[in-house]
Amino acid sequence: MNTSPRPPTPINTPSYSREFQQVILEKSQNFVGRAFVFTAISNFLQRYDRSYFTIIGAPGSGKSAILANYVTENPHVLYYNAQLPDKNRAEEFIATICTQIAQTSQETSLPSLLQQVSDKLEPQQKFIIAIDALDAVNRTDQTPGSNLFYLPRYLPRGVYFLLTRRPYVRKQSGLLIEAPSQILDLAEYPQQNQEDVGAYIRQYVNNSEELTAQLTAKSENNFMYTSAWFDCAHHPLSDYLSQILPAIFKEFDGLPPSLEAYYQQHLHKMIPPNSPSFERKLKSFVLSVLVQVSSPLSAEVIASAIDADEYDVEEVLENWREFLTLQQIDGEIRYSLYHSSFRDFLSKQVNFA
Repeated sequence: MNTSPRPPTPINTPSYSREFQQVILEKSQNFVGRAFVFTAISNFLQRYDRSYFTIIGAPGSGKSAILANYVTENPHVLYYNAQLPDKNRAEEFIATICTQIAQTSQETSLPSLLQQVSDKLEPQQKFIIAIDALDAVNRTDQTPGSNLFYLPRYLPRGVYFLLTRRPYVRKQSGLLIEAPSQILDLAEYPQQNQEDVGAYIRQYVNNSEELTAQLTAKSENNFMYTSAWFDCAHHPLSDYLSQILPAIFKEFDGLPPSLEAYYQQHLHKMIPPNSPSFERKLKSFVLSVLVQVSSPLSAEVIASAIDADEYDVEEVLENWREFLTLQQIDGEIRYSLYHSSFRDFLSKQVNFA
């Protein structure tokens, strides 16, 4: 059941672009669960008179679906998706959001517009802007040291931002804010995630508990992995999916094409083809070690295995934070790839670089 709150007495009705409408519809289809996230958002919005609330999760953990469903249930929330083509630059973001806020205004300063909005709010009104995939923002055209998308450091009363992004090293957040803030890391809720993935799968397999349990275990609480296999069946919510899926697993003998393409994007981001050869070589060596074992490894162990400087290895791992799971074991941080199917994909690549 959806428990996301509705902002009281909204002051505007944004007109989303067609591309935003499409992604909201796509991401919110067959949405289930995530009540713990919506409860956290609601509690936070009620606690403060302005704030930044950030949802963090690994690729495929359902961040975009959460935000899309929140917007669907709260249609007066402004929405922006930085992962869409040509939408990852600050200039486009500011123009789009300013247009959504005031379609007849010539004002192009986001802080000024937000202050104008705040001045018109009743004491209990809330003005909410949701931004999906903040990790996809291209900062090359921004002033050095500025916030991602030039998001305001200070917020006027009644203004809230809901953000999603993949895991990151705190010093690389790209945000300096002087307002109440909270981070909800989906990885810290394994039981709730497992229950929600199970509920998502159950609606596809006609309440087959045996198949639900098998697919939930395979998913490792990752919605992208699960939906990719369902897409191959071409029979959403089919009574025959329990017969179709085993044949699909055997047919591909690996991963669905959509998941292969998704993981290829990961690899290109981890080891950009146009990066210097020495950098590609180091990253390839680090990745080759991570691929060989499923257990988490420390930077020291990885550096020793490839005869590299531990500091250089740590820097590589920090830049890969969104694709890794970190665990504190015996007083040290250890790293592993975020999903076993991603590790399987990498193991079949002849040359990472």
